[in-house]
Amino acid sequence: MKTDEIKFCNLLLLVFFISFFSWGLVSCNYSKLPVGEGNIPVHDGMMWYKVSGTGTGIPVVLIHGGPGMNSYYLKPFEELGNDRQVIRYDQFGGGKSTFTEDTALFSLKERVLELETLREALGIKKWNILGHSLGTIIALEYFHAFPEHVASLIFASACLDIPAYAENAVLLLETLPDSLQNAVAAADSTGDYMNPLYQEAMAKFSDLYLVRYPGNLESDSLFSGFNVKMYNYMQGPSEFSVTGTMINLDDTQFLKEINVPTLFTVGEFDTAGPQLVKGFADQVKDSKYYMIRNAAHITMADAKDENVRVVRNFLLSVDSKN
Repeated sequence: MKTDEIKFCNLLLLVFFISFFSWGLVSCNYSKLPVGEGNIPVHDGMMWYKVSGTGTGIPVVLIHGGPGMNSYYLKPFEELGNDRQVIRYDQFGGGKSTFTEDTALFSLKERVLELETLREALGIKKWNILGHSLGTIIALEYFHAFPEHVASLIFASACLDIPAYAENAVLLLETLPDSLQNAVAAADSTGDYMNPLYQEAMAKFSDLYLVRYPGNLESDSLFSGFNVKMYNYMQGPSEFSVTGTMINLDDTQFLKEINVPTLFTVGEFDTAGPQLVKGFADQVKDSKYYMIRNAAHITMADAKDENVRVVRNFLLSVDSKN
């Protein structure tokens, strides 16, 4: 082969490899969304969301718990923004989204459809989903309905079986002094949840099993815009007194459908119960399980750095496979 022909062939190969490599980079990166807050029309009002971060990995959406709470306590996960864009939003009816007392909208089906409406509005083809507490139910039901849009699932303090969750919460309640246990029983019997002794029981339970380091939470970040009616309608008066529409909810039958990378995290003293969450993880092929020591239900407050690190490493591993 002549020298000129060899040079030409080498040039073609070089162009090919550059083009291929460049395509590979583009295919692994995601178009950036405008950073900042926004609202999208949902039902007869607006649903608030916020986009953070400049990373080009697969974006992650954060689904808060409740029902009726807001997403602010999930803010620590915005530290993932160096790797990917982070989207958090307040479910319709609470937080910064339009408030409503329409019980027809107090359903998991509506929560799932709201999440899909958000994805469509942002123009995201596929995203990672991180759900916390009630958000894990929404995440699982969303995957069941729209699996083609899910790159991975993170179940933080999974509450996928409400009867089992409530039973575990009752076991934790039994670690409180008898006087406080009796106050809870009396309140459930009479409906008087304003009794000072009952309020003391709730505070003690919270300190042990909901958030052990409340000082790490910004002032009323959990309850800003809290929709009490939604919580009572779907959940009931408390974590251990479940009387609402979710009383018999058990979504564990959907776990066998999961075919994407999946991570389960739980606090050592979590109301979700490490033993319950480990049982969920065992039902998902090749899933990862991680227990966060000395943390309660709000693990991102009790052990922020560890929680963010575990999630970051998992999501980076997902990026490497896409």
